[in-house]
Amino acid sequence: MQNKRKTGAEYEEKAAAWLEKQGMRILERNYRCRQGEIDLIAMDGRYLVFVEVKYRKDLQSGHPAEAVDVKKQKKIARSAMYYCMERKISQDQPYRFDVVSILGDETEHIKDAFGI
Repeated sequence: MQNKRKTGAEYEEKAAAWLEKQGMRILERNYRCRQGEIDLIAMDGRYLVFVEVKYRKDLQSGHPAEAVDVKKQKKIARSAMYYCMERKISQDQPYRFDVVSILGDETEHIKDAFGI
């Protein structure tokens, strides 16, 4: 059995490749700061997009997107704000939070999955 971090990294790479095929440009992978971690940071047109990637092999543990609960959303949002501050990104920069849910072989991209 692989460890969760390695499995997560594999599916984050799959999600990044999938998003690039949809026309998004990946800026960062596994951004970490003291606020938390963001799986992928990308540009989609003029939007700066913070992406959480969730994988489940089946529905036994629930749908992958359900794992992005309010607590997780707040942590991602705090990390995103820190990223913008650290990179001196304008407050006028439009942004959104997306979730890429991978269930078995099915990939679902939920744009603007949550707001802050």
